[in-house]
Amino acid sequence: MFHPILGAMDTFTIAYTQSDFFGKLIMLALIALSMICWIVLLHKAWTMRQVSKLSSAFQKTLQQSKAPLLNVEPSHLPAPRSRAIPHPFGNIYAALKDKTVEVLNKNHHFLSQTSPNKPHVYLTTADLELLQAHVSTTISAESKVLEKNLYMLSTIVTLAPFMGLLGTVWGILVTFSGLQEGGVIGGSNTSILGGISTALATTVLGLIIAIPALIAYNYLKNSLRNYNSEMDDFLTQLLSNIELQYRKIE
Repeated sequence: MFHPILGAMDTFTIAYTQSDFFGKLIMLALIALSMICWIVLLHKAWTMRQVSKLSSAFQKTLQQSKAPLLNVEPSHLPAPRSRAIPHPFGNIYAALKDKTVEVLNKNHHFLSQTSPNKPHVYLTTADLELLQAHVSTTISAESKVLEKNLYMLSTIVTLAPFMGLLGTVWGILVTFSGLQEGGVIGGSNTSILGGISTALATTVLGLIIAIPALIAYNYLKNSLRNYNSEMDDFLTQLLSNIELQYRKIE
């Protein structure tokens, strides 16, 4: 089962040992790109999974809560186990709650100056639009947090094949240089084999790195696009709940 993998590793090891200094440098750079690619890929995939599970639990808890939306205790809501895990739904809810309380207090202050009795405070259409605009900035900020370091994958998708192409061209140059120095028949076997190995190995490495990076980048971008829609839907749901409780019926 593991023989093909070990054989491929041996092939790349032999190609590395037969390469010249610049060829080895290119192969090491490709290996470094591969490590960065897999670190970013696995970390972003794990983060999106944790965020999705946390958001689903948070939304479900809010829906099942019998208390008014602004009176829900934060300790009763799901929270991330680590600070490394973003909590977009929690931040959206907190931003909407804080701004709604601020607007209600402002409206209550103005109404108390014009009415001697304790007036019931409502939210106007302009207030609701203000709340939506305010929380939309929070959604944009959360999107940027989730997209952090994702550009590395798109960079690797473009850079890895070009580095592989550079190794290919360099290997061919080394091969022709070896042939030119000693003639076609008496040329340096080490130089020729080293050039061919560099050309083939760097091409394969570049493609091996770029293909998973491209798949991962497209998958993560699609996941983020879907999650942005979920954040918008969550905000709409919260605003509908707020409007149902505090908008004055005309």
